[in-house]
Amino acid sequence: MMRFLRALPLLIASVPAAYAAKPSPAAPLPIKVVVVTMFELGADTGDAPGEYQYWVEREHLDQKLPFPAGNRDLRMNAKGVLAISTGQGTAKAASSIMALGLDPRFDLSRAYWIIAGIAGADPAKASLGSAVWTDWVVDGDLGYEIDAREIPEEWPTGYVPLGKLRPYELPVVANDDQVYQLNSSLTDWAYRLTKDVPLGDTEAIRERRAQFPQEAAKRPPFVLKGGELSGSTYWHGKKLDEWANAWVAYYSSGQGHFVTTAMEDSGTLQSLTFLAKAHKVDFSRIMVLRTVSNFDQQRPGVSAAESLAEQRVSKYGGYLPSLESAYTVGHTIVDELVSHWQQYGSRSPAE
Repeated sequence: MMRFLRALPLLIASVPAAYAAKPSPAAPLPIKVVVVTMFELGADTGDAPGEYQYWVEREHLDQKLPFPAGNRDLRMNAKGVLAISTGQGTAKAASSIMALGLDPRFDLSRAYWIIAGIAGADPAKASLGSAVWTDWVVDGDLGYEIDAREIPEEWPTGYVPLGKLRPYELPVVANDDQVYQLNSSLTDWAYRLTKDVPLGDTEAIRERRAQFPQEAAKRPPFVLKGGELSGSTYWHGKKLDEWANAWVAYYSSGQGHFVTTAMEDSGTLQSLTFLAKAHKVDFSRIMVLRTVSNFDQQRPGVSAAESLAEQRVSKYGGYLPSLESAYTVGHTIVDELVSHWQQYGSRSPAE
């Protein structure tokens, strides 16, 4: 027995390292605000900007976090602001946001989400460089479609809701993944806080908006609220603008009013809906901010095809002003939330 006790320290020392006690994993980082952007043109900093760059540079998101399950690395600052660039289109947006929501490095349970990107807009509702707080997001991809050359004469469009026989057939039947109504109280709060924020105007967008007859299009950039049609197909022209207005009104039962058209938000909101079910995020803390880089239709004297040929990322008439507006307006909300986190962490401004 004594011989065994004397040998015990040697036996313990010979235990394989794999069986040794492992350190406890680090606690998840509590995140206050997640800024969601959709694309970047080159590097995160120092070159021609996309949606991500101004946030990285100006919000001092100096900590780069590897994100192999997503589009590009995450960025974070010491104040608890985390930013992501999802990649363009609903598929990349949905998968990137789901990967972020399930990432064990972060505690997103009390985080506010600001989805901040550029968009096309109806010139009857907004002007170039304007910032739109979104209250309704309607999916524009899910549905049936008939080629324009084969649309029945009595139909106003070739798009038909899923499960229906003709356009805008009643009653409306919307799946959970077709319509998203954001927290109206939070949207109203964000609008009130930013409606008087001055937005940059330039000679270039003044010249462009002068080419459109609509009164809203002629206004200097301003902040407003409105609905969004979300879909990965980049559409353009007066006829499809009429469809977008009617599609948003149809699926929101007249409560949503189309202003902007963008690509990713139905995918982002679908993932956030699932993550909310899993108690990973709080869906009532989501805001969508879309800023106007271009109009969704042609100006007088130009065909839809000619106008579409002008629509290229970084070449939009209001491209740089829309990036500026997204940061200027979005930063106002981020700064308010972070500066008063003791208040907003436990209780939403919408309550």
